[in-house]
Amino acid sequence: MALWGGRFSQAADQRFKYFNDSLRFDYRLAEQDIIGSIGWSKSLVTVNVLSIDEQKRLESALNELLVSVRDNPEQILQSDAEDIHSWVEQKLIEKVGDLGKKLHTGRSRNDQVATDLKLWCKDEIAVLLQAIGHLQLRLVDTAEHYQDTVMPGYTHLQRAQPVTFAHWCLAYFEMLARDKSRLQSTLARLDVCPLGSGALAGTAYPIDRDELAQNLGFVCATNNSLDSVSDRDHVMELLSNAAMGMNHLSRFAEDLIIFNSGEANFVELSDKVTSGSSLMPQKKNPDALELIRGKSGRVMGALTGAMITFKGLPLAYNKDMQEDKEGLFDALSTWHECLDMAHLVLEDIQLNKQVCLQAAKQGYSNATELADYLVAKGVPFREAHHIVGEVVVAAISEQKALEELSIDQFKQFSQVIEQDVYTILSIESCLNKRSAKGGVSPEQVSMAIKQAKDSLNNLTK
Repeated sequence: MALWGGRFSQAADQRFKYFNDSLRFDYRLAEQDIIGSIGWSKSLVTVNVLSIDEQKRLESALNELLVSVRDNPEQILQSDAEDIHSWVEQKLIEKVGDLGKKLHTGRSRNDQVATDLKLWCKDEIAVLLQAIGHLQLRLVDTAEHYQDTVMPGYTHLQRAQPVTFAHWCLAYFEMLARDKSRLQSTLARLDVCPLGSGALAGTAYPIDRDELAQNLGFVCATNNSLDSVSDRDHVMELLSNAAMGMNHLSRFAEDLIIFNSGEANFVELSDKVTSGSSLMPQKKNPDALELIRGKSGRVMGALTGAMITFKGLPLAYNKDMQEDKEGLFDALSTWHECLDMAHLVLEDIQLNKQVCLQAAKQGYSNATELADYLVAKGVPFREAHHIVGEVVVAAISEQKALEELSIDQFKQFSQVIEQDVYTILSIESCLNKRSAKGGVSPEQVSMAIKQAKDSLNNLTK
């Protein structure tokens, strides 16, 4: 039975009922709806709508329902209730009779669903922060394990300068740190309670809304009832957080797909995260990574859909706002799943160290070192840049690396080049010179690993 039938003389068409009902997706808010209802029942005692005994009976019944829902949330989908609020109220009435009908006094589904969704978002943020932290920890462990593995760094997908695989891992650690920061910032803004705002104009009962908010775990109550029931900024912020997070995971996946290709052969992915071809028996496809990359699109699409849905809505509540949930639920679930999958990919990843090292030595990735060498000899950088470009052209024509050229060949381009040039052209020199904060020198990478581990201590205790 719907919660609003008194005004109507005809039953809703079944096609409209299916179109209108939201239970098939908002059943995920069952726990939050029950917890919010317990909080509301306590507030109704303070305004003499419920006696203490009545409130205790309601709370006991609601707690029984909460246990049942946690044991089997799918049971809710067997009902023909309109939404999760209707389902909870119906179940409550079955347990306590007419007393259950008093619970909705002074409350609207508008402030109720706004509260439920914020409670759900708070819970989900905690889960996502934990998942991000675990992936960060895996990245740090992988970085530490492969701290000395040298590989080429890229710009424009061209070999640029040598880096280490550890430095690559820590780059994604930093991206994930920003993902955590955005979630924490979103949480700080959404941590205000709309319950008690009524349908749009506030409740008619003199409830202490700040006390109610704190009872439900919020920092405080919202300030404006119109805004409270129509605010979905937190939904769009979380979708934005998810889109950015999936952008990072997609780049992570793309890097490893390239590193895993037959042309690069830098990494070997575990059989646990790859699949074969139905036709070509030799294939080992990086499906886990490709799916992470592919799923980023649906999450970004959810953000776009929500922004378009809300861009022209007048105050206060409109049924369009029911469209906030499916995209949000799917996007955050997808993000969480992909964080876990990225963790699994790294668990048994193997690096082909010699292949990585040989690739780092190719592509004239030490050309910048030669330019810096010339600068140290008093050659202006712009001139040194030009000279090294000419040296590279000559080396390419002879199919030699820079360090394979003779001193006589070097001196054809600059008389200041001496025997000591060979020391600075080594991979070790290329790495060691990048010793400023954030650089790729072994000392800086070791320091970065230590700082990263220290920041994650709370996850390992």
